[in-house]
Amino acid sequence: MRKVQVEILGISASPSAGGAYAILLKEVYGSRRLPIIIGSFEAQSIALEMENIKPPRPLTHDLLANVIENLGATVVEVIIDELRDNTFFAKIKLEVSTMTNEIDSRPSDAIALAVRTGSPIFVAEEVLNSAGFTPSTEEAEEKTFDMKDDEIEEEEKKSTNIAETKIANLQNQLREAIEKEDYERAAKLRDEINRIQGKTN
Repeated sequence: MRKVQVEILGISASPSAGGAYAILLKEVYGSRRLPIIIGSFEAQSIALEMENIKPPRPLTHDLLANVIENLGATVVEVIIDELRDNTFFAKIKLEVSTMTNEIDSRPSDAIALAVRTGSPIFVAEEVLNSAGFTPSTEEAEEKTFDMKDDEIEEEEKKSTNIAETKIANLQNQLREAIEKEDYERAAKLRDEINRIQGKTN
């Protein structure tokens, strides 16, 4: 299985998903994006660790990371390796005393653990090809960032991330609409995606 290393680009609320959140992953050595809908608890857990905010008592993912460390194990990597019935599946690869074990996991839990242990996050090439997308304005945005001072650059990156995360949410909804053969809704979603991408050009 060919795998692609990714990093977390952003997390945003997804009102259409009943109060859930969307995490947007970006391939490290490329421009493709992968949006994944996750629960609010998992989103908070990931965000707290990324912001280096320590809760007064360990969260579930902190507890899991502590147990793994205390048992002398290491999280080698996490990989989102399957997309089935519009649901993502992941595995956590652990190494204990030169033995390697793979544990099934939800992507959100695997990512929350990865950010705590500094482990790399991977996505199977097949999954990225199936559910990922490439923003059309990537190259133009990078050139613009190079020309701005640091403060303006940071603000524009934030705006870009918001737009990309919104597109990611719409891409998820578009995929679901197509699978349900709701082509009227799919057409509206496609038009909205094109409209947002046109604004960021």
